[in-house]
Amino acid sequence: MITMRLAEILDIRAASPLAGELLNARGGHVTVDASNVQKLGAQCVQVLLSARSTWAADGYSLVVADASEPFLAALATLGIQISDISEQDTEK
Repeated sequence: MITMRLAEILDIRAASPLAGELLNARGGHVTVDASNVQKLGAQCVQVLLSARSTWAADGYSLVVADASEPFLAALATLGIQISDISEQDTEK
């Protein structure tokens, strides 16, 4: 099991590095710590949605843990549930 800690600012500039970090973790169960996220942009949400789909297809879990309020608010603004990007609901 790999644990990744997300950056505070996940804007368009963070999307490519986030995708690369996730790809490096592919092939195993991953927990994504979202407790520090203060800003979450749509591009990084797309990366997380894609990762969730990829992990499910590969038969591994991708879990978002300790999602911050700004993280959850950004998802809600986009009409996305935490369960869309995480194998289990991990709201605080």
